[in-house]
Amino acid sequence: MKNLRITVNGVAYDVQVEELGADAVAAAPAAAVPAAPAAKPAVKKSAAAGAGEKVAAPMPGTIVSVNVSDGQAVKKGDVLVVLEAMKMENEIKAPKDGTITSVAVSKGESVDTGAALVTIG
Repeated sequence: MKNLRITVNGVAYDVQVEELGADAVAAAPAAAVPAAPAAKPAVKKSAAAGAGEKVAAPMPGTIVSVNVSDGQAVKKGDVLVVLEAMKMENEIKAPKDGTITSVAVSKGESVDTGAALVTIG
């Protein structure tokens, strides 16, 4: 098994790949050979970015909508992000009252379990 890091839409994934043997490698097209991992793209942050409680993705999925922006006041239970997982849309709600100090995702982005979605200060 080989451990590789693959970046898709700016999100890095660590994966394990099984090698099938010399014949399978020789028959593989050149495009199948993994390139060196790309550097992570810069993420826009507000002046107070990172201050507060991070709201994490409860499961892997794709961001369908981001309903908040930096500096926006939210109440406990407000829908922050809609996450699609296994063909179902899941509303990620604010765990407390506060102000959004950073938004770490955008519409169409894929996220893993535990990935920071927004930060509430």
